[in-house]
Amino acid sequence: MMVKLPLHQDVDRGELFGGLDKNLSIIERNLQVDIIQRDNELILKGERAEEARGILGEMISVLEKGEKLDQQKINYIAELKDEGISYDKENVSKDIICFTHDGKPLKAKTIGQKGYVETIRRRDIVFGIGPAGTGKTYLAVAMAINALKSRQVQKIILARPAVEAGERLGFLPGDLQEKVDPYLRPLYDALYDMLGRENAMKYKEKEIIEVVPLAYMRGRTLDNSFIILDEAQNTTPEQMKMFLTRMGFGSKVVVTGDITQIDLPRGKRSGLVEVQRVLSGIEEIGFCYMKDIDVVRHQLVKKVINAYDKYYDNNPLKDEEQEL
Repeated sequence: MMVKLPLHQDVDRGELFGGLDKNLSIIERNLQVDIIQRDNELILKGERAEEARGILGEMISVLEKGEKLDQQKINYIAELKDEGISYDKENVSKDIICFTHDGKPLKAKTIGQKGYVETIRRRDIVFGIGPAGTGKTYLAVAMAINALKSRQVQKIILARPAVEAGERLGFLPGDLQEKVDPYLRPLYDALYDMLGRENAMKYKEKEIIEVVPLAYMRGRTLDNSFIILDEAQNTTPEQMKMFLTRMGFGSKVVVTGDITQIDLPRGKRSGLVEVQRVLSGIEEIGFCYMKDIDVVRHQLVKKVINAYDKYYDNNPLKDEEQEL
């Protein structure tokens, strides 16, 4: 099959093709087609040439809206096409959540991320559940920064269970904060990216932003705050209840986690798994589920996730293996 795609003069061919035609190479490799540029058109040859033309058309629409193309976005456009969904019509990257410290606009990159952001705007308690690399924590922090800057809240609380430390915490060097900081590093990284290290530390010194272990939350009531619990799959049901009941007037809560990566000791139930059954009937609480298609890290991350899911589906662990 051979099809043609006219190229208008205002199409930035350098951006469309990519350096050394790498963007075209992605489509050729994924769809097993040949793409030839001739004058003001592209000629596509192969059984899936029509699909390739549709993907290229979406890529052109992305560029016309002022967005950038990269490998992740091209692959995502192609995956949506396989499901009969148009990236362009979904307006995935329409809204700017906030700007990073160096002025770059931060937007949702997938339909799953877009739905997650919109749910955070509409609901006061939101659970973001999905695999690694789907931007659950990063987007929650971005929404918190936006709420702080627009004076919707007066304080940001970022919490994480330090499950990995366990009883070994006392043997680590330094004071208590220095002992738990390594487990909070992903939250610091997100803050530094959006505020810059210096500004983030100023907010922290003034206690406008707190980055704390989950245990620090007990006994507190937090009004006018944006409260995020990260790695929530490593909470017990009791800890989850304790955390959720810290919410005060004018506050918003976002809980993130990946129920396929639970690090709790054997025999301990995950609070994130249980809370889906406990709170599913409350209309004001939002549950957002991201999938492997929403992974925005290196393409290999998605393949690793799928490979592990496939392996464990075909090779369920025996009890003695789970204890290792």
